[in-house]
Amino acid sequence: MSTQNAKKHDSHQNSHGRRKWSGSVTTDSTHPQARLFNQDAKTIARELASKKASPKGPSSGMRMLTFYINRAGKNLPASRLKVLENAKQLLHERIMATKNSEKEHSGKGAHSKSAASN
Repeated sequence: MSTQNAKKHDSHQNSHGRRKWSGSVTTDSTHPQARLFNQDAKTIARELASKKASPKGPSSGMRMLTFYINRAGKNLPASRLKVLENAKQLLHERIMATKNSEKEHSGKGAHSKSAASN
């Protein structure tokens, strides 16, 4: 029995006693303002969709938000998680709207070219 207890204790210390790999992650693809994730969902989504915070586009902001939620893990209060998940949904809607408008824009151009050639 003492061997089993020792194994459980060792595995517990290994998983919680060390720093996580994600703590050393650095990125230059997103530049959110300080304390952005403590704000309301609309502000978070708007800021992460902006070129200033996410120069590579809103999908980069979505990855940053997902990383933050996953990194916070069990330490994130349920009320805060709800706000962040709402921000994720709003950001997703922005991404889809952008993709749809790009698709419509490129589709109209292709349609008018084919109509002109007939």
